[in-house]
Amino acid sequence: MASRLIRIAPYEAENKLELSLRQAFDLLESKVRPPFPLTIPNPQEYTQLNHAILYGVLTEPHFAKIHIKYLHAIVVDGYQLFINLLVGIVNELYGKLVDLVKDQLIWVTKEMIDVSAMSINSLLVCLLRQIVGGDFSDGNLWLAFELVSLCISKWDCLLEEEPTVLTSALYTFLRLLADHCRVVSNQKLEMLRHLEIEFCVKMLREQFHLSMKIGRDLVRLLQDLVHVTEFKSIWKDLVLNPREFRTADFSDISQLYCRRTSSRYFLLRITLEMETQLRFLLTYVPLGSQKRYQTWFEKKFLFGPERESLVVDIVRFICCAHHPSNEIIQSNIIPRWAVIGWLLTYCRKNYIEANGKLALFYDWLFFNEKVDNIMNIEPAMLLMVCSLPKYIDFTHSLLEFLLLLVENYDLDLKNIITRGVSSAFDTLVRKGVVDSLDALTHYSALSPSIRVKLQNLLLNSLGKVPREVLPVDLPGHSTPSLRLRNHVWEAPPHP
Repeated sequence: MASRLIRIAPYEAENKLELSLRQAFDLLESKVRPPFPLTIPNPQEYTQLNHAILYGVLTEPHFAKIHIKYLHAIVVDGYQLFINLLVGIVNELYGKLVDLVKDQLIWVTKEMIDVSAMSINSLLVCLLRQIVGGDFSDGNLWLAFELVSLCISKWDCLLEEEPTVLTSALYTFLRLLADHCRVVSNQKLEMLRHLEIEFCVKMLREQFHLSMKIGRDLVRLLQDLVHVTEFKSIWKDLVLNPREFRTADFSDISQLYCRRTSSRYFLLRITLEMETQLRFLLTYVPLGSQKRYQTWFEKKFLFGPERESLVVDIVRFICCAHHPSNEIIQSNIIPRWAVIGWLLTYCRKNYIEANGKLALFYDWLFFNEKVDNIMNIEPAMLLMVCSLPKYIDFTHSLLEFLLLLVENYDLDLKNIITRGVSSAFDTLVRKGVVDSLDALTHYSALSPSIRVKLQNLLLNSLGKVPREVLPVDLPGHSTPSLRLRNHVWEAPPHP
């Protein structure tokens, strides 16, 4: 029997979740239509009824309200099972759902918000993750429109019951706006942009204490929107008039700089399928065998004129949300720095390459060993050192970019950034990620001006000559060995 839930090719195997929902509906169809039985279902019957009701809600919009009323009558678990099934559909089947079912999915999500269903936040987060950055297809723009509309229409309810969802939505739509505001000739985007701006400005102006929970990456996202009229005044107040936000815990932008952004926010901007493929690459694929996987990933996720912007989100994810185990670090599995190197060299647009480098170094600027994780800054260090000597221009561009950030990112708070970057270098050496900084400070093939700037940065911040920048003999042709958790890496070729 053909599925009314998903599109499925003749050669594809049936999906177990879809099959279980359809079979439950076929078995219990008479029981999910009036008149409803007055008996209380046992646990097994309750599970089957949830499956049947969900299938009916999604495939029979004309009976959806009736099905939901029956669910309200029998629910005994705060809708937990029903929400779990919805999460499974979004994670496993969303890309295959027929359009009518997608409409119903949004409708039933709103119904679950109205009844304060348990774990509704997990369903909303899964839906937010289905919005693909850099994708201007009708279906993707429709989902973004529906979800930002939902956040606005259900504002009061979400603010009272699930405020963290609004913070997740703010991160999502600020990031999407950076893409949407660069395309000016697409009429379909105009209403969506209007709603995204309305929601984000409302969050920042009325609920800044929730917005702050994003941490330092809130500043990074807002930087991309300073050219948008509605955000100019927000940026001005953020920098010059922080009291305008009327938040007791916020009196200076440096307080945001010092807040590390939770990894859960970086997961928001990559789909579950993308996350699965990246984790597979970084967990099972040996260095030297990654080319075909990278080619497949490019065609699947990065192919398209605007998809390149996803590189920024992926770099942030790899640095902050994927931390390999010691066993993988000490194996021949492709390291994170090599994947990031491939992604940065994939960039064709200068502003995306710059944003990718900023994503790579962002935690360096405000690094505090007591707050930050060394694994967030490790890929950039290894990428700079391991690219020598074969890809010396790449190392040069990264180091030059980092030093430009120190000089220009925030002139008023340059001392904080200088201290952060210096602390990052010091921690990476002290924890054994690299034996020393000699490869960067005394590598003769690197630009002398870059080496001098780096040495001055370290000298000025520490107030003394640290051991790792003392003059040493470092032949121009030598390749540094890298030590990470007592393991010696031989610098492999750049992917």
